[in-house]
Amino acid sequence: MNLLRVYEEYLTTEKKASANTVSSYMRDVQQFAGAMEILEIPLTEVLPGDVERYTQSLINKGKSAATVTRAMASVKSFYTCLQKTGYAGNNPARGITTAKVERKLPQVLTGKEVELFLEQPSCTDLKGYRDRAMLELLYATGIRVSELIGLQVGDINLGGGFLRCSGKGKERIIPLYPAAVRALSDYVKKVRPQLVEDSEQTVLFVNMNGEPMSRQGFWKLVKYYQEKAGIHKEITPHTLRHSFAAHLLENGADLHSIQEMLGHADISSTQIYSQLVNQKIKSVYNKAHPRA
Repeated sequence: MNLLRVYEEYLTTEKKASANTVSSYMRDVQQFAGAMEILEIPLTEVLPGDVERYTQSLINKGKSAATVTRAMASVKSFYTCLQKTGYAGNNPARGITTAKVERKLPQVLTGKEVELFLEQPSCTDLKGYRDRAMLELLYATGIRVSELIGLQVGDINLGGGFLRCSGKGKERIIPLYPAAVRALSDYVKKVRPQLVEDSEQTVLFVNMNGEPMSRQGFWKLVKYYQEKAGIHKEITPHTLRHSFAAHLLENGADLHSIQEMLGHADISSTQIYSQLVNQKIKSVYNKAHPRA
């Protein structure tokens, strides 16, 4: 039995992990399996000491603390799977600690930068209308890029002004502000029918050939409009997700509502935006208070 295949199936079916998560975990575990193969240690006979030596080898190669921590999380997850499926009696990675990683605060755009960025697609041709709709939707909802390009036409309710998004095994409903509804309405009613020839194609956003938009295609689109806007901050699709959350929090939204809209399983993932807002408040205080 190919244990890596067992693990991939476990991530996909039981954990319902996204394609990107599966790819990342599998890459880490394949590297670990390769190292064990060189040492002629069967994966089912790996001991804690073997995992510790592997961890140290990553550090010796100059890997960052974040990379090492992620690799260990993948190995632990791998052996948790083997335990559950009966291929291993224990988890040799349990208890192995790595250097504590300082979590960096995400970079977000200011309100003015968001406005400038969203204004860049020119609604003078099919591509401009499509791009405006995609960018407005991303900032309006804070969904992940994988969720954006996976949206189906039926996931959008223009009349009700909301989006139905299924990500990481659960569905969530996210409201849309009026400008996003207008941009989507223009795209769905006027533009998409001209791009899609196949009546059975249900993916919402397509490229200029009528095929589903790819992650790479959308990433290039974002970089193009960043340069066009003259914004010097590094903008990625995730930057708009971070900005969505931070701006909601700044304007009074509660953390649990933001957690629900972002699709975070754990509130701790959402709390980082509180740190971001608190940092901004502290900065304003230090600049403005006469005795600061």
